[in-house]
Amino acid sequence: MIDSEDAARAYVAERCSPEALAKMERFGEALLAESKNQNLIARSTVETLWQRHFADSAQLLDCVPRETPGPWLDLGTGAGLPGVVTAIMRPDLPHFLVESRKRRVEWLESIIASLGLNNCRVLGARLQAIDTFDASVISARAFAPLGELLRLSARFSTADTTWVLPKGRSAAQERDELDSPLRSMFHVKQSVTSRDAAILVGAGRPKVGSRR
Repeated sequence: MIDSEDAARAYVAERCSPEALAKMERFGEALLAESKNQNLIARSTVETLWQRHFADSAQLLDCVPRETPGPWLDLGTGAGLPGVVTAIMRPDLPHFLVESRKRRVEWLESIIASLGLNNCRVLGARLQAIDTFDASVISARAFAPLGELLRLSARFSTADTTWVLPKGRSAAQERDELDSPLRSMFHVKQSVTSRDAAILVGAGRPKVGSRR
């Protein structure tokens, strides 16, 4: 279990190149600076940025097959978590970050450009307004309750899609509240950054909603 900032930095460093780690440092500096202007992360997590946000995001890559071609769709990315972190660590994997708040979209676009993340693009609209495409990975850190999340995003998934959904303490409960066919898609994985947190990891296309 990662229990310190040093351990979190080491965890991330082991999983990316020196160039990617340098970009992560720059992203962290920009994130903390901008958080003084808009509420990107909770003030209580400023001193544990690497543990609560960067390592917490990086661990999702362990749930995704290495051969995944992309794209990775990150719903409600907010401060770019986990989307910017995983885009930095997997420069080979196209990322699309969904964020509807204009101020955050503008900041994300500027930081993505400054870091030279050519594999990363912000979709500045509500998910309902985005044209359907096939995503290899779908992530969401704090987007919506699980049932609603699946209803809104199922149209982007295929039989080969991997779902990585950090859900904190509510992971098992949210999964168990799904109907049986959906419930069987997901398993609960313990987070490496907190004993009180877990990730819902799934595969396939939920039979909810409809494609446009």
